[in-house]
Amino acid sequence: MKLASLNNGHPDGALIVVSRDLRRAVRADAIAPTLRAALDDWAHTQAALQALYDALNAGRAANAFDFDAQACSAPLPRTHQFIDASAFLNHGRIMTQAYHPEKKSDPSIPVLIQRQADDFVGPHGDYAFPDEADQCDFEGEVGVILGDVPMGTRAADALSHVRLVVLFNDVSMRKHLFRELGMGFGFILAKPATAFAPVAVTPDELGDAWQDGRVQLDMEVARNGERFGAPNGREMSFGFHELIAYIAYNRNLRAGMLLGSGTFSNVDYHATGSACLAEQRAIEMLEHGESRTPWMRFGERLRFDMKGHDGQSIFGAIDHRYIQADYVQQSAHHAIAGAGA
Repeated sequence: MKLASLNNGHPDGALIVVSRDLRRAVRADAIAPTLRAALDDWAHTQAALQALYDALNAGRAANAFDFDAQACSAPLPRTHQFIDASAFLNHGRIMTQAYHPEKKSDPSIPVLIQRQADDFVGPHGDYAFPDEADQCDFEGEVGVILGDVPMGTRAADALSHVRLVVLFNDVSMRKHLFRELGMGFGFILAKPATAFAPVAVTPDELGDAWQDGRVQLDMEVARNGERFGAPNGREMSFGFHELIAYIAYNRNLRAGMLLGSGTFSNVDYHATGSACLAEQRAIEMLEHGESRTPWMRFGERLRFDMKGHDGQSIFGAIDHRYIQADYVQQSAHHAIAGAGA
């Protein structure tokens, strides 16, 4: 099934069920007011939501309406924990070769970091950040939203705890990233709000593209209407089942936790392109001795989409324009006004 959250003034939005073709929707208030609430009581809400989804697809759902992705927030607008991986080791190899050739890492241990989870951004609003000097980047990823996962869960059993799959742009500010990595604690300024496609889907919606804990589909990325890349998720070096088991080694994971894949990256990057600017710039550094692709600028537009084997968009698209944050513009206006006084 496919689920989304309407912007309604509440921090968690209003839960709706969306048809497979992303054309129609119906409110799910009678089952659960929000996706957070549905996840907390999945054992009771899943069957009812599935029945409503089946009725919607069959044209039998009462009070159905046209689905409008622009009215949606992130499917899960906030949650208690977001852990992001860097599970495509090819991406790490490219970055290391370009910038830290002396660095060695253990390829048997997944790279994971705890992230901010209190403010996720929807698919179509403008994305605001303070300064182009922050070196704004994007990272095309998929993630899984989990149910409760008991401590000690094995990889062989881990995928049974995956409730939903999502598509997102993990925005990065590269000016701050390497400095914060060097401090050894984690990302703050380097990782502002993450932007999500409008719809979260149960794994069965992916069909045979959901294999071995991986979403084996192309991540379609366009910058200002031009193709930037379309790497495939099949080259994820650790499947989600392996990541879940690693994290659950000594802790329980609670319903609603989000786990990200890391930016999609393929070995044959000349054919597939990349899903982030940093990787493209690193490739240019290795091949030409300098990076040529610019960081994001105000007014530029990004689009992310992922289609099934039938050509149908699975999650709906992320399509947002980058703008300067209002508070920066207001501060500049006040400074000019003050100077003229």
